[in-house]
Amino acid sequence: MRRSLTLFAAALLVAGLFSVVVPAPPAGAAACATPWSASTVYNGGAVVSRGGHNWSAKWWTQNETPGSAAVWADQGACGGGTPTPGCDHPNWVAGQWYATGSIVRYTDGNYYIAVHDNPGYDPVISTWYWDPYACGGGGGPTDPPDPGGFVVSQAQFDQMFPGRNSFYSYSGLTTAIAAFPAFAGTGSDTVRKQEAAAFLANVNHETGGLVYIVEQNTANYPHYCDASQPYGCPAGQAAYYGRGPIQLSWNFNYKAAGDALGINLLNDPWQVERNASVAWKTALWYWMTQNGPGTMTPHAAMVNSRGFGETIRSINGSLECNGGNPGQVQSRINAYQRFTQILGVAPGGNLSC
Repeated sequence: MRRSLTLFAAALLVAGLFSVVVPAPPAGAAACATPWSASTVYNGGAVVSRGGHNWSAKWWTQNETPGSAAVWADQGACGGGTPTPGCDHPNWVAGQWYATGSIVRYTDGNYYIAVHDNPGYDPVISTWYWDPYACGGGGGPTDPPDPGGFVVSQAQFDQMFPGRNSFYSYSGLTTAIAAFPAFAGTGSDTVRKQEAAAFLANVNHETGGLVYIVEQNTANYPHYCDASQPYGCPAGQAAYYGRGPIQLSWNFNYKAAGDALGINLLNDPWQVERNASVAWKTALWYWMTQNGPGTMTPHAAMVNSRGFGETIRSINGSLECNGGNPGQVQSRINAYQRFTQILGVAPGGNLSC
């Protein structure tokens, strides 16, 4: 589960105030990229060559020299040959200590690099890792995903949600994604776009097209306090109603999400309806870490090609799947198919649950 310090480190990384050690690529020189130019503006992910090495920009930069500025990550010698990183890295073990630069093989079969010492945080949901490590040929370590590189553009987002509430801002979403870099950042370009479309389709259904910030049936509000929990309902009996893109509800969910995000949502659940970034983070927290009534997280369903239907099962399967409410299921599917069309990607199979 994510710690608040991870969010702090991720924020510093994005802001350019914090640098990490990236292990050098395995021996073997790749072709040299375009030579670095002091006057050129480079965005995160740009690759240049200087001094016989290729360098990758971690964030926006201009007139900062590769080899002397922290913004540039050394990608190794260039000039010939293609590096073929090995795949003989150990399996990730939860709770085991990993030092900066450690490369582990996760349960999804992909390899991840620790960007900071950590006590075995989950690579898929933790900002302590970058992904993926392209072993067996393909260029070696990659830099962290740039929030500005989200597979859904601002224009596409606006096309998906033409009548959205201004609270649900695109910038709030991309800020939240920085805390969950594996979201729409794992697998092929197709998989990434399918996951983004799947998340936004479910969000579309839960909020009426990103219109509703809070649950509309106020009569339900007092029902979301599980008084049997040891921490109770300190914000009040009726304080834990549905809020945000996936309509987070119940005191235990606010407690778990708050603990994971480093935000005191148990005592102040209203943050989810007042802060767009917090709202999006709670939705991504659920998407990335919770099975719900399903058997896997929605993230796992998409990156492991289990189909959009399994994301429905994980979000509201106990009420909608297996014939429970086919109309609601079809509403989600329709949105998913529309969003994948906007992104120019096939929806894949197993759409229903």
